[in-house]
This record gives sequence, C-alpha cells and structure tokens, in this order.
Amino acid sequence: MRGAHSRGTATVGAGGGHDGGMAGLEGIEQPRGPEHTAAVARWSPAVADERALAALELYGDPSEEDVRLPSRPESAAIARRLVQIVVLRWGMSPKLAEDAVLLVSELVGNAVRHTGARVFGLRVRRRTGRIRVEVRDPSRGLPCLMPVQDLDVSGRGLTLVDKLSDRWGVDLLPRGKTTWFEIRAADR
Repeated sequence: MRGAHSRGTATVGAGGGHDGGMAGLEGIEQPRGPEHTAAVARWSPAVADERALAALELYGDPSEEDVRLPSRPESAAIARRLVQIVVLRWGMSPKLAEDAVLLVSELVGNAVRHTGARVFGLRVRRRTGRIRVEVRDPSRGLPCLMPVQDLDVSGRGLTLVDKLSDRWGVDLLPRGKTTWFEIRAADR
C-alpha cells in the first residue's frame, strides 16, 4: 500500500507531535555562516570526516543497503554523517548535502521519539535528477504535518521536511512504514 505524498498538504494519520528542535541535535551548537559552508565544500575522500568514515565502516553504506541503526537520539548524528558522506561522494552540492542532513535528522528524530522501535533503517538512493532518503521503522503510525505558528517551539520537524524537500511521503509496509523525502539534485 502506498502512503501519503506531500507537497504542501498534510499526511493523514494519528501520532504524537514533534518535541521540537532539530531532531537529535538538542544541546549541540550548530555551525552557522560561511565558514560552515566552506568546510563542507572542501570535503573530498582524502580529507573526509573520520567519524563519517568510521560510521560507514561500522554500520555500512546506506547507498548500497538498508543500514540498521539503534533507535536512540545519538543515532541522528550517525545518520547525518552517513547521508552527508554519501551525498558528497556522489558529487552533489554542499547545499544539497546540508539540506539532506537537516531533513534526515528530522525523520530520525520522529522514528526515535514516536515509534517505540529498537532499531530503524536508513537508505539513500540516487535517482535521475534527485536523491531520496528513507527512514524505515516497524510502526504503522503515520506522521502528521502539524500547522505551526512563528513562536511555536515544537512540531516543526515535518514542516521543515515539507518546505525543504521537493517531495516527501510515507509508504506503509506489511510491518511498519518508510518515511522518505526527495531533493532535486540538479539546480543545486
């Protein structure tokens, strides 16, 4: 069964709200400004982040197979590293990598907070003109795009996914679901 697909419309379903913040990044200062973009732009296999390479070695390559990660908040950092290294290895722009890293944090945060799962799966796929990032969990509870106000401090995760991705949705599986987003690779 195919799930809901969104570009400006809410997915249908039950499920709790989002705790707020960038999923898995609570209490971690985020780099800002041109120095962060420049650091990402300088990435190459020769100077790749050692933690990202260690994550690839330990968990596997999400562009080749479904990578299973423990359902803990610290897994958001692992997912970010894996997505970043894959996207940059494909020669995609630092901006696209930055957006993909932010959005995978939100999907992982939702999987960790709201599914009760022990593990979740991560997969990154390259399609003509776009990349697709998937987070698979054993819950069939659908995420819900909540309306948010300027001063709201929670519930923004799927709103970010909706605004920054070109498409996103949920595919229901016999045992669980896959929540995914796609970002256009051309023009970035």
